[in-house]
Amino acid sequence: MLNFAVFSNGRPARRLNLTGAYLIGNDDVPQRAEVSFAKGVIRCNKQAPGPAGLVLPWFVEGFGQLLLETSRVLDRDKPFLLSVELARGRLTRINQKIEDWGMLDHDDIQEAEEQLEKARKLLIKALQTDDPAEASALADQSLAVALEVSDELSRIHADRFLARRKSTGGFGRRVFGCAILLEETSEEYRKRLTGAFDYVSLPMRWRDIEPQEQNFEWKLLDAWVEWLAKKRMPIKGGPLLAFSEGDIPDWLHIWEHDFETLRDLAFEHIRRIITRYNQYVQVWDVVSGIHAQSTFSFNFEQLMELTRMATAAAKQAAPRGLSVVNIVMPWGEYYAKNQRTIPPLLYAEMAVQSGLNFDALGLEFSFCATAEAPPARDLFQISSLIDQFGKLGKSIHLTAVQVPSRDFAAETGGATSSKAAGDGWTEQTQSKWLRKFIEIALSKPFVERVSWRALSDRAGPDGHFGGLLREDFAPKPAYEELVKVRSELMGAGK
Repeated sequence: MLNFAVFSNGRPARRLNLTGAYLIGNDDVPQRAEVSFAKGVIRCNKQAPGPAGLVLPWFVEGFGQLLLETSRVLDRDKPFLLSVELARGRLTRINQKIEDWGMLDHDDIQEAEEQLEKARKLLIKALQTDDPAEASALADQSLAVALEVSDELSRIHADRFLARRKSTGGFGRRVFGCAILLEETSEEYRKRLTGAFDYVSLPMRWRDIEPQEQNFEWKLLDAWVEWLAKKRMPIKGGPLLAFSEGDIPDWLHIWEHDFETLRDLAFEHIRRIITRYNQYVQVWDVVSGIHAQSTFSFNFEQLMELTRMATAAAKQAAPRGLSVVNIVMPWGEYYAKNQRTIPPLLYAEMAVQSGLNFDALGLEFSFCATAEAPPARDLFQISSLIDQFGKLGKSIHLTAVQVPSRDFAAETGGATSSKAAGDGWTEQTQSKWLRKFIEIALSKPFVERVSWRALSDRAGPDGHFGGLLREDFAPKPAYEELVKVRSELMGAGK
């Protein structure tokens, strides 16, 4: 049993938001566990032996609520102090990244190092006191300073390498993209689209294309492809293969227990779409999220076989097109609940090491502010995770990027989501986050593309105010900021 004592305002906490909480092992793979809270203590009933850490939403003064992780600890009867282990966990990560980023003994991190030493001293004081309430308060201070340090180190690292990439013209021609709603065809919508982006992500869901078996609906896709071709706007299409409930047609459930037939149907579906649109589409999201989201009970071998089949079919039908294997929920929190899935990094490693024929890995970074959803990760965590996938040797496309422009959770009585870049999620903080995210992402030479999840807030129930345009298509500050950043970066490379 792994327990954590939680203090708030000098007393044992009476309430705690555990939305999205899970355990994580030394290998950063989520673990199965029952996580509960009562009488000021989080109880984690583990299913696996060995050290583990807890990932949970935690409010930090000046940062709002973030998903943070503790250090890795072993089971014991006496509860650990949550604040202490959260501070220790972040300081450990900072030390690792300073070495990983080659920032030791650099003059431009002197101030950050001084703040880092302050955070360490506060943590030491917390460890030395016998009063758990006092220790928690000191650790909270240490964590707040550590978060400031990690944010600053991420910025310094990004500034250094982004400047280098800009000076060498290290960007491709098609860096910024955005997904659209097929049903939205107004001139204002299209004008905003072509005015800010280098390419368009066209949704190609099996459910929409073949709602009844052998009955195809091409009208909306054909209209958009024709219009974009006339505008000479590059197209990214997909996902060609995804098995979430919103992606597959209802009739496919007939073949749920016949894997070979289902695989053959998927092959024909991929070939059919590429054959129809190959001359217009430059990049294909070939397979997306099957490691994490599936209405069918595929085993590990079947999931990898579907990935192999999809990538081979795409390359056979479109040998000149770029093919992407897209990773959703890249921290892998889903694996803690469903062991029939595959942890994201393991899935990516298997795809690369098995020699599958694809060109890039896609990573989704989509955060929303609903009461049911866990809060955002901070930019230090995002930067670190991109680095992990970048080490696999494939180009990285950042897909479905999104943060909200309103604190929907707070408005409906839920937990306040991370502010990430200001005082709660607002249009202004969405804009600030977008710039920071782009600068961090594109400072990494292996990141080739960044695509926003939804152009406008008319993106449906999953949009959660994450669009760059309001519902009337008026631009938000984030839209204007993206135009500005795009001009700064792409202009520098010319």
